[in-house]
Amino acid sequence: MKQRYSALTRDLDWTPDYVDPARVFPYTTFEGIKVHDWSKWEDPFRLTVDAYCKYQAEKDKRLYAVLDGFAQGQGHLSLSDASYLNAMKLFLQGVTPLEYAAHRHFAFLARYYNGPGPRFAALCQSIDELRHTQTEIHTLSTYNKYYGGMHSWPTMFDRVWYLSVPKSFFDDAMSAGPFEFLIAISFSFEYLLTNLLFVPFMSGASFNGDLPSMTFGFSAQSDESRHMTLGLEAIKFLLEQDEANVPIIQEWIDKWFWRGYRLVALVAQMIDYMLPRKVMSWKESFELYFEQQMLGGLFKDLEFYGITPPRHVEHAIAEKEILSHQVYWTLYSFSYAAAFTTTLPDPAHRAWLREQYPDTFDKYYRPLFDRAAAIQDGGGRFWFKGLPQLCQVCQIPMVFTEPGDPSTLCQRESVYRGERYHCCSDGCQWIFDREPEKYVQAWLPVHQIYQGNCGGPTVPDVLAWYGIQDGDAGEYLGSLDHADWQRWHAAAPVGS
Repeated sequence: MKQRYSALTRDLDWTPDYVDPARVFPYTTFEGIKVHDWSKWEDPFRLTVDAYCKYQAEKDKRLYAVLDGFAQGQGHLSLSDASYLNAMKLFLQGVTPLEYAAHRHFAFLARYYNGPGPRFAALCQSIDELRHTQTEIHTLSTYNKYYGGMHSWPTMFDRVWYLSVPKSFFDDAMSAGPFEFLIAISFSFEYLLTNLLFVPFMSGASFNGDLPSMTFGFSAQSDESRHMTLGLEAIKFLLEQDEANVPIIQEWIDKWFWRGYRLVALVAQMIDYMLPRKVMSWKESFELYFEQQMLGGLFKDLEFYGITPPRHVEHAIAEKEILSHQVYWTLYSFSYAAAFTTTLPDPAHRAWLREQYPDTFDKYYRPLFDRAAAIQDGGGRFWFKGLPQLCQVCQIPMVFTEPGDPSTLCQRESVYRGERYHCCSDGCQWIFDREPEKYVQAWLPVHQIYQGNCGGPTVPDVLAWYGIQDGDAGEYLGSLDHADWQRWHAAAPVGS
């Protein structure tokens, strides 16, 4: 089997002698990475194409059987609450397009890596990511028949303000070199951060009655395990090839840890606020999957190569007490321009938040929700009037606070060629100052709205340009989804 695997993968490689190799593989030298022996690459997938396709086909058969049964049995009514769907809207709008972007760029790398090992690994991951895109779309298509906010997700991904956060992350990675992309996606995102998305969130889907998303999540998790193995193999391969690679890779780890950490801020609020039935808090998942498994395990192993924990990791650890609250309050304040609805935490939810965050929730964030609740009791609804300032790097509104002081907003400024640019944190400022010529080109949604490039000068103009329709956004208790949810359950037969 080993010989057959080698014959169908490695032995299909050849060295071109009629064309300069630099023309065949033009992208793997300009980053400064030195590779002396491509044959040292250890394949993490260990599958031939035919075996891989048969294996994935079996998983797809099981998944689509679940989707068919769920749709035929009106499974969308078995969810814990209509508000749960807000998390899945955000997942479809923000995560699914990332899967497709990863498919495209790994296909590109499958052509342009010099060695047959990484080329084949990139090919398999490209197919994986396309499969994930398709299965996520099919998984959520049943909900799209009944609920709003899921109909224009490709358009929204390119235009909506909060989706510029994941889009800018992948645009940044895809416009980097081939080795930096591999560290950004296969190591920093897939290995360091993917468990924070797939494991607690998909467990939350199961706990909230979302059988299709749970089935998809665990179907994808076996693929993610291979992707994480690819990330670990990639970093060890590059570190072992030449000592000069170590400082380059260390800077990439520093950069992409922080970029990925800012991206999963959206996941933090999904776990703490958008799941009606809680599985674990963001703080618990961060401590388990990042602090214990990554910092306590992986980086101990990488010390052998001279790799240290990521720059600014201490700031991320300090923010675990406050991150989800800051992000959700921002989404609550601006959800009139989002394709999902938001609501205030009820008394039971607030009690849970107080239990999970005893040092921060009551002191800093409960007063905000109390104020919004008083406005709601008076027949109104709290909205932030105006547009927020955005971070030039992560493109999240400037909602984060100074390290060690949750009462003071953090704002950093850098000047480049006479222009002043703003960042939300020391981590984002360090990334900007390292490559300012890249980030000054950022397409910032708020700037584009003010410049008149988003459909028109009024909120309805912008929402129409986003692809957001009446009923997609607003207050949850007054949303069409909630009204339909109540009407359908009232009409359901007794005992169903």
